[in-house]
Amino acid sequence: MTTTLPEQVGQLRYSRLAINQLGIWLFFASETFLFGALISTRFYLRGFETPEHVEPLLGLALTIVLLCSSFSAYRSELAIAEGDHRGFIRYLLATILLGSAFLVGVGYEWYDAFEHFPPSTPFGTVFFTLTGIHATHVASGVVMLWMAFFLGRKQGRWGADGYWGVEGVIKYWHFVDVAWVFIYPTLYLLG
Repeated sequence: MTTTLPEQVGQLRYSRLAINQLGIWLFFASETFLFGALISTRFYLRGFETPEHVEPLLGLALTIVLLCSSFSAYRSELAIAEGDHRGFIRYLLATILLGSAFLVGVGYEWYDAFEHFPPSTPFGTVFFTLTGIHATHVASGVVMLWMAFFLGRKQGRWGADGYWGVEGVIKYWHFVDVAWVFIYPTLYLLG
């Protein structure tokens, strides 16, 4: 007995959540290729040589800020999963604050970097491109965190039974933080 096409399609139903989850992982895969290409460009243009004016302590401070933001993002997601609305809001705002602090730190770093290795130099090209694309990802993450905050500030939007909007944003935030964990040694520690 053969089945018709509509019956076959009906048998292949997937939940919206499963499709969203697959979509975000495919997005992360494509972003991994982007950051991988940029990191490999650093080695192609400069090898393992790093200019002496790179500030590894500032890079370390930025790394610590992002790692702390990952922890607060995790706590925010955990709070909403457990139905703790106040904890969700508190930790989400902490994540937004830490992400904004990271962006201010990158701005400060760029101000100093323009003098020592301008974008017209090989290392400057890689440095500003890699940190700029990453900062753009952080800025978009901060915007998405604000969206989650405004949508979730009233109880009932998300709860233990469904919080994909929060989960997706937090997964993105963790991805951006992990990308920086590879960028930091590539730009600041090698050489």
